[in-house]
Amino acid sequence: MTVVLLHGLARGHRSLSPVRRALERAGFPTWARSYPSRARPIADLARETAARIRDDVPDGELAAVTHSLGGILVRHMGALLPFRAVVMLAPPNRGSRVAQAFASHPLYRWFYGPAGAELADPSRWPPPPSPFAVIAGTRGLDPKNPVTWLTRRAIPAAEPSDGTVTVEETRLDGMAAFATVDASHTFIARHPEVHALVLRFLRDQHF
Repeated sequence: MTVVLLHGLARGHRSLSPVRRALERAGFPTWARSYPSRARPIADLARETAARIRDDVPDGELAAVTHSLGGILVRHMGALLPFRAVVMLAPPNRGSRVAQAFASHPLYRWFYGPAGAELADPSRWPPPPSPFAVIAGTRGLDPKNPVTWLTRRAIPAAEPSDGTVTVEETRLDGMAAFATVDASHTFIARHPEVHALVLRFLRDQHF
């Protein structure tokens, strides 16, 4: 089973390198490529990335580990690729309050592009492939992550979040497993507990 790694908005495939190394040490072959997250709408990104995956991995079962926007891409890929299991790290499954707060701002739209604007409205997104698990971060204010200081306008300090996505925004009906870790949105893929949870779910479909 090849594990596909899908990074988040305005990131690249190397942002998931810590998870990839943990997977490969455990014996899982992986696929990881950057996709132009700021340049295209979500559905287009999903179709194009799914085609690249199928070209590179023409046979065999697939699983996915995603971060943030990558989780929304895999929801659009469910009808395109045969995913056996999915683990979503900090996915804005119910849309992003931060995107809702900033989507009309010209600088936000310029930097994050059409996919960033689409994160404000999840109403047309398909469900994820099953079984799927969600891991949410709870470090809402992280001195090492300046982004968490900028999102206070949209996320009250008292509400559990990773500084970018609230814990409640990650939840979705049909989850096979759910967990939280003490990590911020940007750095959740580096957390050793995340690596252990990912491996457990891929092997056993539960935490």
